[in-house]
Amino acid sequence: MNTPHRFDTITIIFNPNSTGDAPKLAGELRDELVPALPGTEVRLQPTEHAGHAVELARKAASAPNALIVSVSGDGGYNEVVNGVMGSGSDDAVCAVLAAGNANDHSRVTGRKPLAEAILEGQVRRIDLLRISIDRVDTAPVYAHSYIGFGLTPVMAIDLEKGSKGALKEMFSVVRTFSKFKPFEIRQSDGKRRRFDSLVFANISQMAKYATLSEADDHPADGKFEVIIFPHMAKWRILLTALRATTKGLGDQPSYTQYRFSTLKPMPYQLDGEVKSVETSTDITIDSIPRALSILG
Repeated sequence: MNTPHRFDTITIIFNPNSTGDAPKLAGELRDELVPALPGTEVRLQPTEHAGHAVELARKAASAPNALIVSVSGDGGYNEVVNGVMGSGSDDAVCAVLAAGNANDHSRVTGRKPLAEAILEGQVRRIDLLRISIDRVDTAPVYAHSYIGFGLTPVMAIDLEKGSKGALKEMFSVVRTFSKFKPFEIRQSDGKRRRFDSLVFANISQMAKYATLSEADDHPADGKFEVIIFPHMAKWRILLTALRATTKGLGDQPSYTQYRFSTLKPMPYQLDGEVKSVETSTDITIDSIPRALSILG
């Protein structure tokens, strides 16, 4: 068994204006850790604006033996992960305490209550996805769970916005689905292909209930799965989505790199956060093996 990791500093990053219970959960975690770890500095670090968690995590990761906890959903954790990766630190450890609408990463990779995991100090490394956009002013960005283009990520965002079982959630999804149009890309071999959805997945599930692949060693196998919905009739999309939430989609092709070019401006989803790319943009998705240390 590995020697337990002891942290000199634990920085708990949260959004004080969160519509959820992030401030309360962050405070409770600190109150549990302080008496249990008398030799460790445990500090609460509220964010002040969008993207602030990147800056806070980068600074926190520069200290030796640092643990950076994101009390958030997938989007907030994405900022913390990118901050840690931008710090250049190889020994900083990340963790997430679910406190948002989208908590796919926490649900899929979590093995025990976070406070217990911190006290035990067992650390493991996982892969990250990296999206590189071929523009001089755009640096690579990392994703801990998935990068998606098209219908599937758009509907996932709508599902996460509503409360469970709410009629407004159902109507929102139906409205999005009825208006959605397919998109077209040029693959690295020069061929143009038309899709309803294209998802690059580092974990096996997304959007609470959908099982994207059957890979058992996610997210530490040095590869990612590509889940493709080619353009099809809407009734067939519904059947495929239903299969994802019941039986799962089964085995999916694995890649270490996937390259394509956009033909029109396109939105995409990065761990729950919506971004966009311009026309004629070259995009490369890479798996970065064992890039991030997390609590195991």
